[in-house]
Amino acid sequence: MTQDRKSFLKLIGISSLSLLISYLGFKKYQKTKTIQVPGKISGGNFNAGHRLLKKNIQSPTKEVSIDTVIVGGGIAGLSAGWFFNKKNYSDFILFELDSDVGGNSKSGENTISKYPFGAHYVPLPGTEAKYVREFFEDIGIITGYQNKLPVYNEYYLCADPHERLYFQGNWQEGLIPVRGIQPEEKKQYNEFFSLIDMLKNKKGNDGKYAFVIPMEFSSRDPEFLKLDRISMFEFMKSMGWNSTHLNWYVDYCCRDDFGTPMKEVSAWAGLHYFSSRASRAFNADPQTVLTWPEGNGFLVNKMKEILKTKIQTESLVYHIEVDNQKQYQIDIFNSKYNSFVRYKANHLIYAAPRFTAKHIIKDFNESLTLDSRRTPWMVANITLKQKPRGNGVTLAWDNVSFYSRSLGYIVANHQDLTTHRNECVITYYLPLDEQDPQSARKMAQERTYEEWLSIILPDLENIHPGIIQDLLYIDLWIWGHGMVSPGINFLWSKNRRKLLQNFQGIEFAHSEMSGISIFEEAQYRGCEAAKKILRKV
Repeated sequence: MTQDRKSFLKLIGISSLSLLISYLGFKKYQKTKTIQVPGKISGGNFNAGHRLLKKNIQSPTKEVSIDTVIVGGGIAGLSAGWFFNKKNYSDFILFELDSDVGGNSKSGENTISKYPFGAHYVPLPGTEAKYVREFFEDIGIITGYQNKLPVYNEYYLCADPHERLYFQGNWQEGLIPVRGIQPEEKKQYNEFFSLIDMLKNKKGNDGKYAFVIPMEFSSRDPEFLKLDRISMFEFMKSMGWNSTHLNWYVDYCCRDDFGTPMKEVSAWAGLHYFSSRASRAFNADPQTVLTWPEGNGFLVNKMKEILKTKIQTESLVYHIEVDNQKQYQIDIFNSKYNSFVRYKANHLIYAAPRFTAKHIIKDFNESLTLDSRRTPWMVANITLKQKPRGNGVTLAWDNVSFYSRSLGYIVANHQDLTTHRNECVITYYLPLDEQDPQSARKMAQERTYEEWLSIILPDLENIHPGIIQDLLYIDLWIWGHGMVSPGINFLWSKNRRKLLQNFQGIEFAHSEMSGISIFEEAQYRGCEAAKKILRKV
């Protein structure tokens, strides 16, 4: 989330002493005494995916005809199905490799709370995000309009307090370090946020806003697009912003939204993160976000409910080709029933990650494959006897340590209206971005549950001494391929534009086509692909 500028200016206006403290930072391989905490490691369906790579498959024994097939049950695939349903088109089926749909918006649940395994909020959608607004109207997130501004169901608006930062031994409001910050740094803070305020309303020579969600509606003015050719780190340097604390904050935001440090994120993407979130609402501040205990799993479950008769999980699509009748032959292995089936379809939406296409689609043009970083992640949902304590401001929805390589944690049941509940679930995020993705992926798959605890627990103990005594259960999720990162000279390059092309009539849909892995982009790609199919029906 971006810092509320008014709150920030209020905070830096107070006088505070500059404290000298010892470095309590998180060390990646720091060990702690053996703690017995019940838990498990989960993740994607590695076995089925590796079966594809090893070609450990058979010929189909059954054939089924259908008009349209959707491959992939992430947000893009589900959104394509939602759009079909909205337009009263029903002759389709969606195949998902895992035991449940949702992609990086999957979620879990225990007796205390629902909780996310990945994406956990959506900013207030602007007018350009028309599909998001339509969907939110359909499921009651937007309850109406006043003065042409959307009215949101207040239960879904993030409850106060939103954010806090562990800095110099205390918790402070907001994520920008404020204690003991020198005048020169405060000046740079103000310059940075003033630029962001300006860019939120800045238009290019083509009359379009500079930074918009979905990103395809952003201005194509070369003055803005040239920012894609340098890193966010280089941009900050060019502006003379060398404040350690400001650069920490910007780097944190890049790692949080893209899984990659700002040295590897394009300046266009970095500025888009801050400047594209400028939507107005009748009953909410523009910086407020929409969130649920299960994160974006709430949205997944709403789409599942709509598409419950159209989804087939545990289904590995292992071969696609076009036959002599110009139909698609889509071969499926269903691991639940150990069956091999061939579907014959007139239309096809490929909403799985693009790097899988070369293994599945016969004669696939590899120039249409994404060449970008996909950082692995570890997410830990930690059930506690009581809510974390600490000096300074009270527990917030989003809680971050200045000294950690993790991105901190959110409180999954922050929205909980139950009174006098002590137990809680915190969702802890760690992008594995300190080495190349392939090495990090291998390491993540080999690391044991106990080895993960040796990373998580010291980090939490640094900011919440004694928290280990409150542990009840830890549910780990490993994202081997994580999400696409908008690297330097990618978002507005010819290479990304190639991803928008179809292949043998196959329409593609995935957030990686935008190069930004957020709900709005995935939904846009899914709806646009479905719209193209409906023009052919």
